[in-house]
Amino acid sequence: MLRHLLIKNYALIRELEFSPAKDFTVITGETGAGKSIMLGALGLLLGNRADSKALFEQDEKCIIEGTFVLNAQQYAEFFEEADLDPEEECIIRREITSAGKSRMFVNDTPVTLDIVKKWAPRLVDIHSQHDTLLLANQGIQMDVLDSFSNALALRQSFQQQFKSFRKTESEYQHLVAKATEEKKQLDYYSFLFKELDEADVKIGEQESLEEKLKLLENAEQIISKLSQTAQWISGDQNSIVDQLKLAEKNLESLSKFSSAYHVLHERLRSALLELKDLGAELESLESEVEYNPALMQEMEARLSRLYSLQTKHQVNSSEKLIAIRDQLQSNIQRTENLDQEIGNLEKLMETQRKSMMKTANELSALRKKHTAPLQEKIEGLLKEVGIVNGSVRIELVEKDPYALGIDEVSIRFSANKGVAPQELKNAASGGEFSRLMLCIKFIMADRIQLPTIVFDEIDTGISGEIAIKVGKLIKKLSEKHQVITITHLPQMASQGSVHCYVYKDHEGSRTNSRMKKLSEKERVEEIAKMIGGEKPSATAIQNAKELLSL
Repeated sequence: MLRHLLIKNYALIRELEFSPAKDFTVITGETGAGKSIMLGALGLLLGNRADSKALFEQDEKCIIEGTFVLNAQQYAEFFEEADLDPEEECIIRREITSAGKSRMFVNDTPVTLDIVKKWAPRLVDIHSQHDTLLLANQGIQMDVLDSFSNALALRQSFQQQFKSFRKTESEYQHLVAKATEEKKQLDYYSFLFKELDEADVKIGEQESLEEKLKLLENAEQIISKLSQTAQWISGDQNSIVDQLKLAEKNLESLSKFSSAYHVLHERLRSALLELKDLGAELESLESEVEYNPALMQEMEARLSRLYSLQTKHQVNSSEKLIAIRDQLQSNIQRTENLDQEIGNLEKLMETQRKSMMKTANELSALRKKHTAPLQEKIEGLLKEVGIVNGSVRIELVEKDPYALGIDEVSIRFSANKGVAPQELKNAASGGEFSRLMLCIKFIMADRIQLPTIVFDEIDTGISGEIAIKVGKLIKKLSEKHQVITITHLPQMASQGSVHCYVYKDHEGSRTNSRMKKLSEKERVEEIAKMIGGEKPSATAIQNAKELLSL
């Protein structure tokens, strides 16, 4: 619901504020006073294209601000898309600079124009004489039929099933494409895995081989050095151990004379024991080293294979080769398992499809059951609003499942006797279409939540008793929905809960469009002028009072 509209610096409006009633607001005024300008400003607020030439003062920015009262839960997707916290009161503001730059805000947070434009039809529904786009839309026509058929809940159930089916179908198609691509690589993966698996690479193998090969390559030098060192330390003749034994005996004989000599003797004795142990270890190591050309050649071949595999796979260690081998094995197993996964998805798709089609057929049957009653209901209301020869045909054509079911709907209309109903965009004049829209909105009003509805001169081409009926129909519609109507007919103007008058103010240097809410007395005078001209007679005033009493 629109609570408040502020327009600054737009067209003939310097500044205008408008607070419509919760139910039915009528707007009247002389031709060119600015009624259509208000609709233009409201359109800008809802995402229409901006033009800096429409600014009242070219050096000031235009501001259009609308305050809407919303059901935060129903508009949760809007707030989520705009990255805003849901609020019951939503202020949408649009600013247009003299350079033509435009900015949009929701609750003072910048948002893209596309977001507001996407949600605009759920905020305000504007119908001018030539606006046939909304009802001509396939989705809106289906909303009309489904709301009348009480099929919206069933349609929502179908849509959830359709969404799940399409998700599974997408996963299936992705998996099939993936399987096709991976199967092309399967032979290559298998070859690489077999090569690495047969190589039987071990963790730490490369480092161990490199160390052992270094020993083998230098075996002669190592044996010679170890042997020579062992001989020096503990050989048979004149070794270091033999010399230290003599020194140890000397210190042993002196240890009885001084504790200091005793300490030196113990230290030398420890060194002698360490040297004996060292000599034994050298001899042991020497015995372990052997010069083995055959073993060396075998190790070189093994390392060469490891190096070759590392170069091939662009890694630098045995551990990374092992990781590649394991990944290849995993890829092969996954590819081999894809057929089973695809088969499982095929079964799931078939189960989902059967459930979805069952719901779709129920939905289609419900729609077909209600097409004739809806046609009759609309035609009956058309007669009430003066289109006595109006005829409506609602056609359903079966198609492949899509977001709205398996039906494509076409509402066709003719306002004239003997003329076959045609598509809405071709079938009606502006006034006829507006009254058709009114009849449809009236039927829908009891079943779904409609946005604020704005009718622009819906009374074109009617008068007298028919105008009163149209006004009463709108008033009844406004019992559950906010309606704003721009009219030139006194019969229509008398039906509103609030009556606003748009006029031109010529007092300043420039003509300025203004609006005021009429008091009861002013309202009688305005309706009387609409009946009898600028200086209404007593009869016109009495007629105005009678219309208001209706």
